[in-house]
Amino acid sequence: MTIGVVGGAGAGSGFRLERLEDAMRRRLGRECLYVPSCRLGLYLALRRWCRPGGRVLMSPVNDDVIFFVVLAAGLRPVQAPLHPYDGTMDVAAVAPEVWRGLAGVLTANLYGNPDPAPRLRAECDRWGIPLIEDAAHAIGSEVDGRPVGSFGTAAAFSLSKHVGAKAGGVLAFDDEPGLREELVRARDALLEPARAWNELAYGVRPFAEAAVRRLGLRRAAWATLRMLGMSERDGIRMPLRASELAEATASEPGLAAHHSWVRVDMHDYRLAPGRLRTRRITRRFGRLDAVLAAHRAGTALLLDTAWAAPRTAAEPLQPLFRVPLLVDDRDAAVAALARHGIVTGYLYDPPLDDYAGPEFTDLSARPAPARHFARHALPVDPLRAAEAIAALRRAGIGPAAALPAGHPDTVPKGGGGG
Repeated sequence: MTIGVVGGAGAGSGFRLERLEDAMRRRLGRECLYVPSCRLGLYLALRRWCRPGGRVLMSPVNDDVIFFVVLAAGLRPVQAPLHPYDGTMDVAAVAPEVWRGLAGVLTANLYGNPDPAPRLRAECDRWGIPLIEDAAHAIGSEVDGRPVGSFGTAAAFSLSKHVGAKAGGVLAFDDEPGLREELVRARDALLEPARAWNELAYGVRPFAEAAVRRLGLRRAAWATLRMLGMSERDGIRMPLRASELAEATASEPGLAAHHSWVRVDMHDYRLAPGRLRTRRITRRFGRLDAVLAAHRAGTALLLDTAWAAPRTAAEPLQPLFRVPLLVDDRDAAVAALARHGIVTGYLYDPPLDDYAGPEFTDLSARPAPARHFARHALPVDPLRAAEAIAALRRAGIGPAAALPAGHPDTVPKGGGGG
């Protein structure tokens, strides 16, 4: 099947995106559709497969943007219990009454650590609800020899993470008659047209970022962004703006009412791809296997440290996007890395139920593991593993203490804890 021309991107761009889709089909063994971002792909999937107004089980340790995507789709988030060592869903701890009230499940595959997709798919099939995989961090991760993204009713990938294209995503789904055409129409109805200034800004961004790194101007650059109103986060989580959010959730489902939350960190999340954007995305995607190999090697180094989460010998080595080390004082660890030019991102603290409260989400029945993980996880780029390990050791950063003895979540994943 052909993609056609996306949002007026031009025939050349359309051809490149067709080749990108073909490459993802070969990886996943299912139909794939280019989308401007993972978050837009998730929105399309949630609107297409989840019962309107229903409840969706999701991870409380996740990007707040995804929380707002769920709300924009007209759905009610339900926060899942997690394993405290890697932030994956604890399927065994989800009560039957919770399953009975769900309209779907949204995995996180946080940092590339796969959620238990086979068990989740079995439960979703049992209850007759869709499994939607957020594979933004997990383009190279596998479960039982199958790639993340091949288990769910649909799966959304980011091309901004491992691929490093700073744009683009892929929505994967089963090849059913007429479904691709339906999703193309839904996607195109949401696209904003590409403009010359968008392409120019996208084209110069890598060079500007390189200059900032080379000149050591990160702090000054962030200060300038805040002064100009271009930085929307003062802390880890964006401001909730509860009164405005209540008005948005009371309105008709859609991106319009939730746009100011969903766009954070990526204002072009629904922008049609221009030629420059398309060329960069496809060029970088062509290097993906080498990038995954480098991530896997760095992950191995980081998992062989005192800060690494416990794991069993049977667990495969994943090419993690970030390796969540569990440290006793994360603020001190972040500062230690910063002194060596390593910026820590992708922090998700506090958990979403503590962040949003019962007005906007069903609270987790077992919040302690998520709080433990969110408070102690230090996401480290595996491509800078050796530098990070040296910096943390020089700073005397210690490993996080385990949950108290006798706590029901002290058993590591794979060791009897589900």
